[in-house]
Amino acid sequence: MDRLANTVRPYAWGSTTAIPALLGEQPTGEPQAELWLGAHPGDSSRVDRGAGQVALAEVIATDPVGELGEAAVEHFGPTLPFLLKVLAAELPLSLQVHPSRAQAQAGFAAEEAAGLPVEAGHRNYKDANHKPELICALDEFDGLCGFRDPLATADLMDRLAVPGLAPLIDLLRTKPAEQALRETLATVLSTDPAVVAVTVKELAEALNRQLAAQPASPHALEWAGYAYAAKHFPGDPGVLAALLLNVVRLQPGEALYLGAGVPHAYLHGTGVEIMANSDNVLRCGLTPKHVDVPELLKVVIFEAGDPGVLRPVASEDGEELFPVPIDEFRLSRFTLTADGPQRTVDGRTAQILLCTEGAVLLTDAAGGRLELTRGQSAYLPATGTDTLLTGTGVLFRATVTL
Repeated sequence: MDRLANTVRPYAWGSTTAIPALLGEQPTGEPQAELWLGAHPGDSSRVDRGAGQVALAEVIATDPVGELGEAAVEHFGPTLPFLLKVLAAELPLSLQVHPSRAQAQAGFAAEEAAGLPVEAGHRNYKDANHKPELICALDEFDGLCGFRDPLATADLMDRLAVPGLAPLIDLLRTKPAEQALRETLATVLSTDPAVVAVTVKELAEALNRQLAAQPASPHALEWAGYAYAAKHFPGDPGVLAALLLNVVRLQPGEALYLGAGVPHAYLHGTGVEIMANSDNVLRCGLTPKHVDVPELLKVVIFEAGDPGVLRPVASEDGEELFPVPIDEFRLSRFTLTADGPQRTVDGRTAQILLCTEGAVLLTDAAGGRLELTRGQSAYLPATGTDTLLTGTGVLFRATVTL
């Protein structure tokens, strides 16, 4: 087992304090948005096996079967198929959607054939993989996830009494649900930017009036979420697109799974995020970056429903699993107490362990010991043997399902 050295990405939307607090470091005053744990080539974690720090991606590439296990290599290929992050959002992230694997393969092949550089700002597909993801809140975490029922959205818009929303209300009330959502999103993203800017300004004012007048309203969380987006992205059509989505507030330990075609945006909070290894993002707004409306409309799944907040399912061995319908990643959590039973993790697959509270001691079958305190992490190769967990703290486990 190896202690990981990880890289922090300083995106502008990041919190200046949350990740430093987790790592026990002094804030620099600069935003620190994502702590990356894994073997992604963009910012691989590093390990030291006696010859200085080496990228985990390089270690795995040197001996994929020895590091990942034969079954994992046969099933997923010779790379770690997931990326684990700590995400700390102070400002809203872009409203976005991820393609299915088939869409990613087709889109990537088409853009490669067209000769578009991978780093081009107007390129949609950076690779040929899908990007399902799971976010588990470490503190109160606000986000947008999936479409609300169109009639409920029309009613909410009506209460705000913003003239520019009238055409959208009409679409939402008169069309079948899927068509209503598709046409409304297309209308929002293709309307004259000057008209959108006026509507977003009036919308922000209306939301703030509602919050001031009815702070205890059942709709206050929704109003606050949309107002937060409008405050930081004045004039952005993504603010109007956000009105179509469910506002979700996760409490610590609750999670959201985001599959292909589900529009979403994180607004504020800190969480542990895990995803398949991909950079494929199609944006719907809340961003100055490229928005490809025709391609976006091909990828979005226009289905309304509950966002599906996940709570961990505890097993007899004390592992709390966040169930997801894919096998590239598996996220679980252990809560250890001084007087509680010992816990173990099996070594059939490679895994990353992250301590978010307290201190946890890892002991392997050969007697190796590694203590993780808050913010520290470890990589365990697929040795086939169990690792004992003791101490008092919370430990997240990221691996795959085989």
